[in-house]
Amino acid sequence: MSTTVTVALAVGALVVLTAAVALRVSDRLGLPALLLYLALGVGLGESGLGIRFSDVELTQTLGVAALVVILAEGGLTTRWSDVRRAVGPGLTLATVGVLVSVGTTASVAVWLLGFDWAGALLLGAVVSSTDAAAVFATLRRLPLPRRMAASLEMESGLNDAPVILLVLVLSERLAGGETAPWWITAVEVVGELAGGSVIGVGVGIAGAWLLRRVALPLAGFYPLATLALCVLAFASADLVHTSGFVAVYLAGLVLGNAPLPHRAGTIGFAEGMATLAQIGLFVLLGLLASPGRLLDVVPEALLVGLALLLVARPLSVVMSLSWFRVPWPQQAFISWAGLRGAVPIVLATFPIAAAVPGATRVFDIVFVLVVVFTVVQGGSLPAVARLLRIATPVTPRDIDVESAPLDELGAELMQLTVPPGSRLHGVYLPELRLPDDAAVVLVVRDGTPFVPDADTRLMRGDQALLVSARGSRAEAERRLRAVSRAGRLATWRGETGRPTEVD
Repeated sequence: MSTTVTVALAVGALVVLTAAVALRVSDRLGLPALLLYLALGVGLGESGLGIRFSDVELTQTLGVAALVVILAEGGLTTRWSDVRRAVGPGLTLATVGVLVSVGTTASVAVWLLGFDWAGALLLGAVVSSTDAAAVFATLRRLPLPRRMAASLEMESGLNDAPVILLVLVLSERLAGGETAPWWITAVEVVGELAGGSVIGVGVGIAGAWLLRRVALPLAGFYPLATLALCVLAFASADLVHTSGFVAVYLAGLVLGNAPLPHRAGTIGFAEGMATLAQIGLFVLLGLLASPGRLLDVVPEALLVGLALLLVARPLSVVMSLSWFRVPWPQQAFISWAGLRGAVPIVLATFPIAAAVPGATRVFDIVFVLVVVFTVVQGGSLPAVARLLRIATPVTPRDIDVESAPLDELGAELMQLTVPPGSRLHGVYLPELRLPDDAAVVLVVRDGTPFVPDADTRLMRGDQALLVSARGSRAEAERRLRAVSRAGRLATWRGETGRPTEVD
C-alpha cells in the first residue's frame, strides 16, 4: 500500500479521535464543539503544522456533500408531532426572514463598509442562512417550548436552499456572466424550491414503503439504505435543476417519521454520520483559512456581525413571526438563536470558485464573524432562555419504538422503553387495548426479565418486547404512543378513521 495513503488514513483517524475528545471538552466548557473543529483545522494548516491547502473547488464540493448528510440527519431526527404547528413560522423565517436579513445586512455593508450594492447583497446573502448543524446540536440540549424550538429547526433545515440559489445568482452576476431579468430569476427560484419539495416528499414516501416491505439480510443495511434514500433525493432533485437541499431535508423528515424497521439504529447511525460530516467540514474550512489575512478584517467582521445580530435578525424575526402571534420573549430568543456555522463559510467559497472580484475579503469576513458570534451566541443561549423565562423543563412522554421484521412469520418484533414522564406508568396491559394479533411477550424491569400476564402493570423505566402481525404493527404503535402521551383514556384513530376512546 502507498505510504501516502497510509499517512492519510493515520491523519484522518487521529483527527476524528481528537475531534471526539474535543466534543467532550466542549460539553464541559459550554462551548460549541464546531469551533474546536475549526481550531483543529487551523492548527493543522499553514500557520500550525504547515499543511498547505487552497483548493476552493474541492472544499465547495465536500462542503455540499457534508451539508447533504447534516440536513438528512436533521430531517430524520425531527418528529412531525413536534414541528407540524411550526411549519408556518419556520417556512416564513426561511423565506421572508432571509430576504429581510439580506437587505438589512447589505444596507449596513454599503453605508459603513464602502461595499457596492452587488457586493453588499452577496455578503448579506452569505451570512443570512442559519446553520442546521449548529442549531440542531445546541437547541436540542435546552428545555425550550417545542413550537419555538421546532420553528428554529424548520428554519435552519429549509433556509439553506433559497440562500444557496441567491448566492449562486449573485455570484454569476458579479463574475460577469449572462443573467436573466430579475423576475424570471425569481420565478425560477420558486420553481426550484417547489420542485425540490415534491421530489423530496416523493422519495421519502416511496422509500418508506420500500423499507417496510423488503426484509434486508442484515439489520445494519437499514440505516445505510435510509441515508442513501436521502442522498438520492438530493441527487434526483439537483439533476433536474430543482433544489436538492429542500429535497434531502424533506425526504429525511418523511422517512424519520415513518414506522421503519430498526428506527433507533437508523437515527443513531445518521447522527454519527452527521457528526463525522461536521468534523470533516470544519477541519477542512479551518485548513482553507489563512490566519494572517483574518486579523485584517476583524473590525469589518465585528461590524457586520453586530448589524446582523442586533438589527437584521431581530427585524427579520419580527416581520416573519408577528403574524403567528408568537410571544415577544420567544421572538427575542429566536432572534438571538439564529446561529451561524459551517453553511455561511461554505457559501463564501462559491464566489471564490466563480472568480468574483473581492470574494476572498468576503470569505475572511464571514469566517471571523462565524467564529466570534458562535462563541457569543452559542455559549449564552441557556442564560438568555432563563432571562426571558422561556426555559421549560420537559419530561419526555413519548416512547421510542424499535421494530424489526420477522419475515418468515409475517410478523413484527417491537421494543419500547417507558420514559420517565410517560403515562404508560401504572397502566395494566389489557388497558392498552392492543389489536387482537399483538401482545406484550416480555418485560424487563430493573434488569430482571419476566413474562407478563393480565395483571401486569407497566412502570417507568420498563423495557418491553411486543410481537404483532405485520398488518397490525402501525395500529399497535399508534395506540402505545397515544396512551404514553394521554394515559389510559387516550384516543386514537382506528382503522376506520373514526376516533376511538379507551375507557
